[in-house]
Amino acid sequence: MTDTVTIDIYSDVMCPWCAIGYGQLTKALEQLGGEITAQLRWRPFELNPDMGPSGEPQEAHLQRKYGRTAEAGAKVREQMKSIADEAGVSLAYEGPLDDAGAAPPAMMWNTRDCHKLLAMALEQAGPDVQTRLKLDLFKAHFNHRRDLSDRAVLLDIAAAAGLHREAAKAALDDDALEARVIAEERQAWDHNITGVPAMIINSKFMVPGAQAPETYVNVLRRVVEKSKAASA
Repeated sequence: MTDTVTIDIYSDVMCPWCAIGYGQLTKALEQLGGEITAQLRWRPFELNPDMGPSGEPQEAHLQRKYGRTAEAGAKVREQMKSIADEAGVSLAYEGPLDDAGAAPPAMMWNTRDCHKLLAMALEQAGPDVQTRLKLDLFKAHFNHRRDLSDRAVLLDIAAAAGLHREAAKAALDDDALEARVIAEERQAWDHNITGVPAMIINSKFMVPGAQAPETYVNVLRRVVEKSKAASA
């Protein structure tokens, strides 16, 4: 018999550890071999809600925000790449190079509109389409280095994920939807979530950070056991 859990994942599109965490969770569910299945719902968490429309170069942003040197940043990226590779997640640029053979700069963008589209996708199309959109946004940011503060770019991504373009455009202009996104972000703080990813299983059990697949396997089994014991 298969047990099903609901996992609310608080994350931001700019967060590489969120992409890695999803990869690790996916591997965990594969290891469970159908013993436990999960319905995923992506919840908003803006790492840089005050980011301006012009964005900021990624490395300069991280040096400023965390006070780290370029050398320390390179070491973190190397460690992150190793973990991402194990999770089956690519964070590498895969797009065209310029005439000098260089990739476009990695940037940080304001992601409020991304979260509005994700909320709209869950509400109107369901969790599977929302996950497809989330993964497409990760790919657009990390692998293609597209400007995710550009609404034309976002509408193209939403349409490719299966959302109606006009409905997506309406969502971006919807003040009530934006208010709901902000309210959900406040709920994250109410759950003592100060970093992402953070996964809340069955609305009760929180797993912070990007964990190893084996950790997710053990946690999911414990959650199912506790749920069964509570309902017995």
